[in-house]
Amino acid sequence: MSPRDVSVAAVLLLLCVQSLHGSALPAVSSYEFTAYRMQQYNLVQQKHGCRGAIVVAEARSADEPVLTRRCVIMKVLDFTTEKYLEAQRQNAAAVLILLPKNITGVPHDTLQSFMVGESEALLKETLMPVYVAPEDEQLLYMYEEVKQAAATRTSSIFIRVLRSMVTATAFQILVSNNVPIKAITDNTIVALEGVLPGAGEDVPTIVITAHYDSYGLAPWLSYGADSNGSGVTILLELARLFQKLFSSPSTRPPYNLMFSLTGGGKYNFLGTKRWIEENLDHAESSLLHDNVAFVLCLDTLANSDELYMHVSRPPKPDTPIHAFIQQLEEVVTYRFPWVRVGLVHKKINLVESTVAWEHERYSLRRIPSFTLSHLEDPKSELRGSMLDTMSQVDFRKLKRNGVIIAEALARYMYNLSDKGTPKDVQVFKGQMDFHDGRMSSLMSFLTSVPRATQLLDKEPSHILLVNSLEHEFKRYLQQVHRHTFRQDKRDPDITFFDQMNQPIVMYRVKPAAFDLFLGGCIAGYLGIVYYAIQNFGYLYTKLKAAVKSKHQ
Repeated sequence: MSPRDVSVAAVLLLLCVQSLHGSALPAVSSYEFTAYRMQQYNLVQQKHGCRGAIVVAEARSADEPVLTRRCVIMKVLDFTTEKYLEAQRQNAAAVLILLPKNITGVPHDTLQSFMVGESEALLKETLMPVYVAPEDEQLLYMYEEVKQAAATRTSSIFIRVLRSMVTATAFQILVSNNVPIKAITDNTIVALEGVLPGAGEDVPTIVITAHYDSYGLAPWLSYGADSNGSGVTILLELARLFQKLFSSPSTRPPYNLMFSLTGGGKYNFLGTKRWIEENLDHAESSLLHDNVAFVLCLDTLANSDELYMHVSRPPKPDTPIHAFIQQLEEVVTYRFPWVRVGLVHKKINLVESTVAWEHERYSLRRIPSFTLSHLEDPKSELRGSMLDTMSQVDFRKLKRNGVIIAEALARYMYNLSDKGTPKDVQVFKGQMDFHDGRMSSLMSFLTSVPRATQLLDKEPSHILLVNSLEHEFKRYLQQVHRHTFRQDKRDPDITFFDQMNQPIVMYRVKPAAFDLFLGGCIAGYLGIVYYAIQNFGYLYTKLKAAVKSKHQ
């Protein structure tokens, strides 16, 4: 090598090292964020959710061909049943899902695909930890980096190795909680009840009920706007409106109107089961003991132009349920003709350990009942998703469904059809109408905190929510009772597990190949400097001669 070549090489290598050093991220930088673990529970001896929590793995995109022992980073648009199962098949170390803070811009098909994957993931247990974290700038940066790294797999092997050595950034995901996951068997479920007493003695009772809890992949991110914040909102508005009718002797109908809100609805309607047992098997006197006309269960009513009545057996003519359905169909026909009303008959399979709808809990005790919902399929993914937020609620349709139910109830209780009342009569109008502002406020309040069953008796803000629902009952109803059901620790109906929210540390580092490459550059540079020092006299002579010849 000539001295001139040595000088040129030294300069180029020095520039290369400085460029690499200047463009590189810090050798080790970290970012801590909170993520929420996929829920874990045992119900009727079946295990659901993820059993793992600890993660120490490198972040990779779901597009990578090899996911073994890697933490797979997905956005909502990436998470599908197929990709989730592929991560399981390859024994991925974990899955981290980034949830957008605002889903209004997410395409409907993407939302539907995510909800299906979410529902499928919760059907069975998995040892693979699954976490969900709200998107932020740092997490989105990590996602784009691992996504870009996955895109280079189509390049030549030389390009991939060079990129890995020089420009790639590796992300290490760490959840190092060494405390074992513990079972929680001391959860309590609260049920609320209140009554509007009818005119007369021993009059029939109509029960209106809804479950108030939510469900989704991660309990801390499950707000349940449509399922079942919509049912609770309509029930509370019905209580307010009918209280005005029942408050005057002249407009008090010959029916008791009983309202009930129950917890545990997403877990086999355990709150409803215990509330029925409390009224039928333990209470000395209860309206459920007496003449019950029917039980109307409200479930998922904030969308669609379809309204389904789910029954365990087809209603016979001359029964209260049949008469109410006729009144409801009249209201729809003459006031909302674009709404499609359907009757869905599903027998209760006594072999199955779970029920599909709340009314089945009453049907098992031979109490006539049915569920109103805009969903036809009880297994619909819309009944339990983290994406069931306020943005998915159509308040015009929520109000319309509330009006249909209220008008049908009034027509039935006051027997308006037999009195020759016009079929398009409006009982609830003016001051007696559903209030848009109140319905919006109720829904906002219900979705202000996640209402997962395992949180409602643990966190102060969640306890406050149940207390506020009780306060609403006391505003409009009489004989308000709060029932708190505790599980038998020796044989619990449902077992939850802790560690639902975890601090996760993301370490941003250059890969080991980068350190080797940088070390090689530095060694080469020092070698050239050493060579220059050892031959300084020779190089100085050559350089002096070159400068002199240039001036001549």
